[in-house]
Amino acid sequence: MHALGLSPLRHLAPAGPVIARLLVGIVMAAHGWQKLTEMTPAGFGGDMLGMLGVPAPILVGWIVTIVELGGGLLLILGALTRIAALLNAGVLVGALLLVKLDIGLLTPTGADMPGAELELGLLAGLLVVALLGPGKPSLDHALGIEEGTPTTSNADSYATS
Repeated sequence: MHALGLSPLRHLAPAGPVIARLLVGIVMAAHGWQKLTEMTPAGFGGDMLGMLGVPAPILVGWIVTIVELGGGLLLILGALTRIAALLNAGVLVGALLLVKLDIGLLTPTGADMPGAELELGLLAGLLVVALLGPGKPSLDHALGIEEGTPTTSNADSYATS
């Protein structure tokens, strides 16, 4: 990296989890809000999930809606961040296994449903947040649930060894 002149970006590393948390939180909350207001959780579960053969589709529809909306809002606020990230990651893993496995990574031409690329991208962001924490500007830090900020010292030691 130093040869490319990008080593100053290393100093911005603590912003990574904050950016990931906010962007993924916004997307997850928006999806939950859409299920709550436009589809209704029972409609999402009964219509979409039921047709896909998901067990207990109405219950799953409610769970997914609550986790996406509530967990997304918690991510935006940086409150109970790691729990919210893991719950949302569980929703996405469920979507990948129950819905997207047969579709594949990219949306096939003429397909009714998109491929798994969105879920995988969101899952990557959620894992960043779950592993590194919420970043400094968060309710978790203000309340003392999280301490310190993620450092690059471990990554630097692996890169130089």
